[in-house]
Amino acid sequence: MKTQEMQIIFDKIKEYDRIIIFRHFRPDGDAIGSTKGLQRILKLTYPEKEIYIQNCDSSDYLAFLGGEDEPIADELYADALAIVIDTGDTKRVSNQKFSLCREVAVIDHHIQTSPYGDYRWVIEEKSSSCEMIAEFYDAFRDELKIDTEAATYIYTGMVTDSGRFRFRSVSGETLRLAGVMLDLGVDTDRLYAELYLEEYDYLKFKAYVYENMKMTENGVAYIYVDRAMQERFSLTQEKASAVVSCLDSIRGSIIWLAFIDNDDGTTRVRLRSRFVTVNELAERYHGGGHDCAAGATVYSPDEMAALLSEADALIKEYKENNEGWL
Repeated sequence: MKTQEMQIIFDKIKEYDRIIIFRHFRPDGDAIGSTKGLQRILKLTYPEKEIYIQNCDSSDYLAFLGGEDEPIADELYADALAIVIDTGDTKRVSNQKFSLCREVAVIDHHIQTSPYGDYRWVIEEKSSSCEMIAEFYDAFRDELKIDTEAATYIYTGMVTDSGRFRFRSVSGETLRLAGVMLDLGVDTDRLYAELYLEEYDYLKFKAYVYENMKMTENGVAYIYVDRAMQERFSLTQEKASAVVSCLDSIRGSIIWLAFIDNDDGTTRVRLRSRFVTVNELAERYHGGGHDCAAGATVYSPDEMAALLSEADALIKEYKENNEGWL
């Protein structure tokens, strides 16, 4: 269904001859899928327009989706429309040159603590920004063109950001729009192989994680991936960060965390949960995100311990006041 926010952004797309698309740094499948998917749709529909993706980092994990555009000259930004996707605040935009554009449109499903942009289409309840791009195409399908390549980008982000359609944000509409993408010829056998097959050495690292993970009194499962562990297993930051998914299936643990040392001496925290919301906890530790999937940063062992203590208290309170938490 078309909304006023969608219509305004669509009208702006039609108005501009040059459009530059941005996403957040440390990109995941949703960030890459949504930007590449929208770019492909717009290139197919408007071959006469200049449609660029301009970001400052990439993802080895998602390299199979292909690369992105080379940097463009700064003067090309001034009369362009920026579309920033899947990014809740300006600090997380991978390429800060988005602010050089004449106007900025935002398409996102994150909680926006500091809304930005001239035009915003933000729906926090959506499972992914890729779902929103699929909805955008569906709403204007009489005017927009799409192909299997674009559908594959979009479906990739829908799958990865929804935990393979397991998270609470998945709705019937999510699955309907996923079906629209599948009907365009997405090769799911190849896609799932690219996404989920793992190297033998990384499986040995996961075995080490299971041997060394810890649990708080009330059931917060966590692992600390320090610099020594990263060097021992030759982990990139991306691979180290993915370890949080190893802890997602422990009965009785409804919050699970991964602490990952950064090169600058800080420690990245990835927070995941079921039933309990963790985004407000993340916000208290220099971060934020979704109800059940958030990120934070701690700057000392004391902060790490404090965050764990608060997470443990959240579980304690929830278990004391609810049943059926598994």
